[in-house]
Amino acid sequence: MRKPPAIFMRFFRWFCRPELKNYIEGDLVELYNERLFEKGKRSADVRFAFDVLLLFRPSIIKSFRGIQPVNNPAMIKSYFTIGWRNLLRNKGYSIINIGGLAIGMAIAILIGLWVYDEVSYDKNFKNYTRIAQVFQNQTFDGKIETWGSQAMQLGAELRSNYSNYFDHVIISTFPGSHKLTFNTKTINMTGSFAEPGIAEMLTLNMVQGTRTGLKDVNGAMLSRSAARALFGDEDAVNKIIRVDHEFDVTVTGIYEDFPENCSFAAYDVLLSWQIIGPAMEQRVGWGNSWFQCLVQIRENVSLSVASQGIKDAKLRRVLQVDDDARFKPELFLHPMSRWRLYSEFENGVYSGGGQIQYVRMLFLIGIFVLFLACINFMNLSTARSEQRAKEVGIRKSIGSLRVQLISQFFFESLLVALLAFIFSVIIVQGALPWFNEITGKNIAILWHSSWFWLGCVGFAIGTGLISGTYPALFLSSFQPVKVLKGTFKVGRNASLPRKVLVIVQFTVSVTLIVSTVIILKQIQFAQSRPIGYSISGIVAVPIRDAVVMKHYDVLRDELLKTGVVEEVAASESAITSTFTTNSGFTWYGKDPNRTEEFVTTGVTHEFGKTIGWKIKAGRDFSRDIASDSSGFIINESAAKYLGMKEPLGETVKWGDNGEWKIIGIVEDMVTQSPYNSVKPMLFFLESNRIAWVQFNQVNMKLRADANAGDALNKITPVFKKYDAENAVEYMFADQEFGKKFDDEKRIGDLAMVSTVIAIFISCLGLFGLASFVASQRTKEIGIRKILGASVPQLWKLLSKDFVMLVVVSCIVSVPFSLYFMTDWLLQYEYRITISWQIYAVAWVGAIAVTLLTISFQSLKTAFGNPVRALRSE
Repeated sequence: MRKPPAIFMRFFRWFCRPELKNYIEGDLVELYNERLFEKGKRSADVRFAFDVLLLFRPSIIKSFRGIQPVNNPAMIKSYFTIGWRNLLRNKGYSIINIGGLAIGMAIAILIGLWVYDEVSYDKNFKNYTRIAQVFQNQTFDGKIETWGSQAMQLGAELRSNYSNYFDHVIISTFPGSHKLTFNTKTINMTGSFAEPGIAEMLTLNMVQGTRTGLKDVNGAMLSRSAARALFGDEDAVNKIIRVDHEFDVTVTGIYEDFPENCSFAAYDVLLSWQIIGPAMEQRVGWGNSWFQCLVQIRENVSLSVASQGIKDAKLRRVLQVDDDARFKPELFLHPMSRWRLYSEFENGVYSGGGQIQYVRMLFLIGIFVLFLACINFMNLSTARSEQRAKEVGIRKSIGSLRVQLISQFFFESLLVALLAFIFSVIIVQGALPWFNEITGKNIAILWHSSWFWLGCVGFAIGTGLISGTYPALFLSSFQPVKVLKGTFKVGRNASLPRKVLVIVQFTVSVTLIVSTVIILKQIQFAQSRPIGYSISGIVAVPIRDAVVMKHYDVLRDELLKTGVVEEVAASESAITSTFTTNSGFTWYGKDPNRTEEFVTTGVTHEFGKTIGWKIKAGRDFSRDIASDSSGFIINESAAKYLGMKEPLGETVKWGDNGEWKIIGIVEDMVTQSPYNSVKPMLFFLESNRIAWVQFNQVNMKLRADANAGDALNKITPVFKKYDAENAVEYMFADQEFGKKFDDEKRIGDLAMVSTVIAIFISCLGLFGLASFVASQRTKEIGIRKILGASVPQLWKLLSKDFVMLVVVSCIVSVPFSLYFMTDWLLQYEYRITISWQIYAVAWVGAIAVTLLTISFQSLKTAFGNPVRALRSE
């Protein structure tokens, strides 16, 4: 007779009670051959499968192990009772399991809240999926550069000729600080000048007034917090306020503050575009990309179609008005859904970098930390298998089904997970202020969100199931005959899964150590990079009123007379953040097909002395040489870019701004990203030849012996003399430069904390395993001591297995950490190389921590009294 397919036989061997196995197997063979005779091979298999399903009728369902539903309240109560007693009976293991899981879950929840805050960025806007910013690609010297600034004329162009794609097209200034004055009260608020449709596009939640408020030629809309700060409890609508001490506006509406996790969070004031638009239109053209252009795409138009449709909108215009067409400008739409996370471009396309890299990195760290805690539970549960073997044997012998045992062990793991989750929420609540300080956010537990609690319940259950699966299947598989006869042994191979899990644990931990060291080394590498000037003792004051520059020379003299200022200079942009770029330069020997771009910065004569730049050739600007008003000082990168053998004295023509002579070359200065290469830079003096240059700040070099607090007290009255209405703001160059590392520092801090916790969790599990192994080998150690074994020998005996597992983990971690961190470093032009020293530090640290963890229990056992260990023999 032929036997049924193996899958059916395995199924019944698994589920059938032992005493009925032979009977049912015989019937199955007979039934299968009957079907084979009647239907033929293929039909027999199908019909036999159907017959097998019929066997699960209620009348015979109790004959099969694992099929009986487990929903008896009394049985569930017994599961809880047994689980709770086991936790109380083994307090040490319970503390390790619950504590490890609680810490792991807390880290996972914190990182989960951070990730949620990032991925939900801007989703508060009703038109979130249809709002985009117009970006442009331009080609400079064969390389495509991408930016989001546009010419103000683009708005009218898109509305006139591309209206079939858009519901709204908005031109606005980039957000900046504005002084708002009402009566005698003045406050600083961030906002921008914008066209009226922005209120409808962003679906402002109006508290007072309507969304049409910016249609008023002199209208202004304030956020609720700005209105409260300026007017208190008074009605703000229709009040007249003065902006930047230059023009008066009427408050036409109050809107609810934007959420913190949105791109417009800082917008506390929106000003009518008509205030500056007409005058600005006379000054700037298509070549001045100083504004941002926001659009709302029509519902029946796809983003890709609209983006492709406007691609040449600028190119067509610049072909008519100037030679900017040689830069081949191409427009495209960057959707709001990608603003926060996908904001880095390389050679005209998204580079794969940006904030999303940090989101992915921290998300993986959270998963790994939680997984390490689950591994602890698996290891400790299976390590104590011999202690629960008799329980399993007795329960099986009196008729317990395997599914009931599995349910019992799953219930215990769920109980542990639930307790751990309760403690983890307490930890999260206590850690949130510290976590927000590190991340620079204001995250809170979403107590009132049903989705949050639903996710938490699923999270706790999922953690319990993951951590309990292997122990439940392992413990429920014991054979009752062997257990009750006393012949049951877990065997040498039983420890293999635990060893594998320990290796996985420490592989993750060592990988996190290596990753954290690399992140910190990269930050340190960029911070120690020569920046070409001195930021120590440099204080800058933003110019809020144009009258200050009219009295600049007198202001400078009075600042020097305070005795705390060594030198003073004004500049177009901040020392640590130059942002203006220009083209239209020609010079002798230039390739006519070459498209150039230089960072340009207007300065006063003493700028170099103030910041301490290093002149490599030529000289600095001089007040005694009138021709310096048409002179350039260039950096080393610009000298190389020009391609001249000897740039000094050579002439460079700057479009309609005439000819300029190169008088000096300075060392490259890091004024933008410290992780990228330095761009070619040109410095020039204030001149009537460039009417559009505006000096925005006064830079001061404090004397080395001056106390910062006393110095500021002496400097403030001088600025107040020439700008009494504006509060004096100070920016320290070293602090501003330090902000360039904020994102990396935050990620480094989070990675470091996560790494420390991951190591702690791993060591917690290792401590529990070491304690268990030591307790199992107590009699062996006693015999060895009686036979003359020394304490160091016993310590080595108990420690070597664990150390070997960590050594294997160190080796396994190499390819993983090398792959992930090499990919992370590629986003930086100026970066470190991953050296063997980094791995050496991580490996030594991991092994040292392992030895410290297991040595306590190993030495305790080694120093124990052998007589007490052997007394029961």
